[in-house]
Formats: sequence, C-alpha cells, structure tokens
Amino acid sequence: MTLPGPLVGVDWLADHVDDPEVVVADVRWYLDGRSGRAAYDAGHVPGAVFVDVDGDLAVPQPAGTPGGRHPLPTAADFAAAMSRLGIGDASSVVAYDDASGAVAARLWWMLTVTGHDAGVLDGGLAAWPGSLSTEPAALTPAEFSPRPWPPEHMADAASVAKAPLVLDARAAERYRGEAEPVDPRAGHIPGAVSAPFAGNLDPSGRFLSPGDLRQRYEALGADTNETIVSCGSGINACHLALAFAFVGLPPPSLYVGSYSDWVSDPSRPVAR
Repeated sequence: MTLPGPLVGVDWLADHVDDPEVVVADVRWYLDGRSGRAAYDAGHVPGAVFVDVDGDLAVPQPAGTPGGRHPLPTAADFAAAMSRLGIGDASSVVAYDDASGAVAARLWWMLTVTGHDAGVLDGGLAAWPGSLSTEPAALTPAEFSPRPWPPEHMADAASVAKAPLVLDARAAERYRGEAEPVDPRAGHIPGAVSAPFAGNLDPSGRFLSPGDLRQRYEALGADTNETIVSCGSGINACHLALAFAFVGLPPPSLYVGSYSDWVSDPSRPVAR
C-alpha cells in the first residue's frame, strides 16, 4: 500500500479505511488548552488511533525555555510511541485533525522525513462523509524502527538568523505583534515573512489547487531560495512544508523550536 500523495482525499480514505496497511491517526490538539483526547473520545473516524501531540510528538516545555515549547522527542521515544499505536515501518499513515491539517501535518512531517509513508486528510475531520465512532481503537503494537532526525530537514536559531527566506506560519496578528497568547514577547523573527498557514486553504478548509499554491509560494520567493519554515513551536509550520510537498517545491527546513525558541534568548531581537 502506498498513499496517493502527501494530501489524501476523503474518497480515497473512505475506500481504504479498513485496509490493514493503513493507519488513520487523529491528531487533534488545541493551543487554548482544550483536550484533544476528549475531542477524540467524543467522536472520531472509525478505527482511528489518537496521537497525543504533547506526549507522542514532542517533549513539551514551558514558554521561554530554550528549544521552544515542542522540541522533538528522541528517535527512540518517537519509535516507541508509534509502535504502541500500531504504526509500523510498513504502515501507511493518514493523519487528520479539525484544523484543516495544521496540527496533523506535524505527524506527517515527522514520519516523512524519517522515510515513512504518510499523508494528511484534505479537509480534516469535517470532510469525513461517514459516521463517527466513540469506540477507542484496538491497539496492536507494531515494529517501528528508530531513525535519527535528519539534520538537512531541520534548522536552528543560528541558521535562521542568516537564512535567505524564513516563512512564519502563524496568524498575521501574531506576526505583527498585536497578539501573543503564549510566548513572552510579541512579534516575529527579524526578516521573517508572514505566510499564515490558513493561506494554503480555500473557504471549505481544503488545500488550494497546486497551481494556486505554487503561485503563492513563488510570490514569496520559495522557488528561488532555500527556505526555512517557522511558527510558534514547530507545529503549524509543518502545514507549509506539506504545501511545498503537494506542489513539488524543494522541501523547506523546519525551525523546530520556532518563535518560542527564538524569544527564549533575551538577546535576540524581535520585529513588530
């Protein structure tokens, strides 16, 4: 089994949701502190496993901590989490959330850069045409081999400071410094360009056409520059990386710590 691409249509998933090689992953998580697990328990795609952003995809830290709020787990810890959830080396994973992929893309990125077959459900949970289930998935542990995080797909503060193009996936008001719900200083990394992840989407919450997306990123210079994508803590920035993969642009590097790492050092300037 191989997924049709980094974005998976709901019709394809409906046809393959029961295939044993396909694992559907519910990756709901909320910046405002609501429980993704409670949302999963209230109703999810039948058979989907719940992936905890804080417990499975990151090692959460308080705001203002070097490394940012959601640094990556060790390769061994990530492998253990995937194995526990029934995701193995041969699995094809379709991730979804209720934010048009803005959270699910984190799992997609982590799997893809370590060589696994993964995609994000276009339109998210709202696009699912069938009934939802409140039954937890029956978990059968699988063999998921630890693989190192590839440095060529990652960026740190030093590389961001001299990068030709840094795209900031946060909402425009956070970029401008008009609002900052989490981190200690409002604003953005000097030189970063505002590219809210919501700009990847049409009014229905599905991704724009490849032509429209390519036009968006070419206008930002992503076709001629090595690009780093950033956000608040390395979650929503993966949505930009997903768009790059969808249209065939060279993969950007992810500033995993993102703005929350940048402002952890008081000597680093911010722009507003």
